[in-house]
Amino acid sequence: MTQEYAQLLAEIRESEQQFVSVRRDIHAHPELGFAETRTADLVASKLRDWGYDVTVGIGGTGVVGQIRRGTSGRKIGLRADMDALPIHEETGLPYASTVGSTMHACGHDGHTAILLSAAHHLATRGRFDGTLNVIFQPAEEGLGGATRMIDDGLFTRFPCDMVFALHNAPGLPIGHFALRHGCMMASSDTATITVTGKGTHGATPQFGCDPIVAASNIVLALQSIVSRNIEPTRAAVVTVGAFNAGSAGNVIPQTATLKLSVRALDSETRSMLEQRIREIADRQAQTYGATAEVDYKAISRPLINDRHAAGLAIETIEALAGPQSLTMMPDAVMGSEDFSWMTEQLPGCYVLLGNGIGSTGGCMVHNPSYDFNDAALSWGAAYFAALGERYLHAG
Repeated sequence: MTQEYAQLLAEIRESEQQFVSVRRDIHAHPELGFAETRTADLVASKLRDWGYDVTVGIGGTGVVGQIRRGTSGRKIGLRADMDALPIHEETGLPYASTVGSTMHACGHDGHTAILLSAAHHLATRGRFDGTLNVIFQPAEEGLGGATRMIDDGLFTRFPCDMVFALHNAPGLPIGHFALRHGCMMASSDTATITVTGKGTHGATPQFGCDPIVAASNIVLALQSIVSRNIEPTRAAVVTVGAFNAGSAGNVIPQTATLKLSVRALDSETRSMLEQRIREIADRQAQTYGATAEVDYKAISRPLINDRHAAGLAIETIEALAGPQSLTMMPDAVMGSEDFSWMTEQLPGCYVLLGNGIGSTGGCMVHNPSYDFNDAALSWGAAYFAALGERYLHAG
């Protein structure tokens, strides 16, 4: 750690408890995607207090704070997500969710507090020359918050040369970071296949057209896509996670529905997956005299870390935490991230931030027992603040 960044981390830690309190307040009052009104109001109020020009309502409940200093034309974007998940919390913490069947089970409360802490430092003590944009995004959890912000003019109203984001990583030590060049995370699409046959009594199948049989063969045929249509060196996932049909043992239903999760690490593979899913659904259904309708929706793109942006992130992490605190990931993650829509628009970089190991921060996300580890907060804030100063360097 350099002396400069040791001082930066120490300065951020002076205010750590303030932002731990903010994080726990957000945790106790979680809000689902596009309903983050209380969280957005809290964020906007604090940014205004620190001297930011604040714009609210971007993409629904998104917030952007901006500060311009000096004469440089450089512009950077730092992004955090704000939404919670429809999960009932089981942590038993004193600041546990007060909202039924809603909790911050992915750490977005921590991400919001991290960016607020960094924004506070940069506004009050930061040395930079250029434009700083702090972006608080709604609805990351599969609802398209990033695309809504982009469609609402995010990067035309608040131009950025590069954009950066992070996510907590249970199982990675506190003060440790991980990233990779190129594809960091997979695309995520959903497909709903509705198979329509002809309902009849279970005792007289000859008078109907059984959509369950047709849909079952679609499920089996889908397994051939990854093994026989995708190059073995490319990663892809086609998961049938739901199969719904009928309600009685002696009735052949009219319809059967399959729900799929589809993932890939590059656009070519992603397109091939969609093409083959549509072809298999249609042709297998026809074989059994049924029809199949495919509703295919893009949730996220492959998340690509730009080489220059990733290089800046690596330099910053090594100066802040030391080379031993950085893992260069050999493989991409098959999970997905809404931030990919932003990196499709601009060069950017996404990093993982250690949330702790074992009983301290090791519980995986999207689990009712998960909680963001407050010990990671100042490390994430210091990374964002150092990144802003490093790119918008003064002098």
